[in-house]
Amino acid sequence: MAEEHQQQAPPRREIVTGIPRGTRRPPAHTPARSEISEQTTLGATYVRALMRSQLRAALGALAALVSLIGTLPLLFALSHDASGPLVWVALGLLVYPVMWLIARWYITRAERNEADFTGLVMDPADRA
Repeated sequence: MAEEHQQQAPPRREIVTGIPRGTRRPPAHTPARSEISEQTTLGATYVRALMRSQLRAALGALAALVSLIGTLPLLFALSHDASGPLVWVALGLLVYPVMWLIARWYITRAERNEADFTGLVMDPADRA
């Protein structure tokens, strides 16, 4: 009779607890945002990297602008005979579109730097 009782007992069920699949888990590392707000060395490095990339973009735009404006007197000095119309064409028509393109490039680059920094700093759980 004891043998019948052992055979009829259903197998023992185990319950596994844990985070269900598909749910978000906390990041395994500390988000960079907390590194910045806590002013750690790593946070300072992140901010310095952003500042350096923004400075590189600004210096590139400034160099392009200086090369544009700096070459104008040389261009005017080389052409003494037709300097009247050439000066007005260069100053009135050519300089402003080029300056606009330089400014547009700088703004796009600065926004891309900020977007890259935000992507780096943002918590992976907040992205979706």
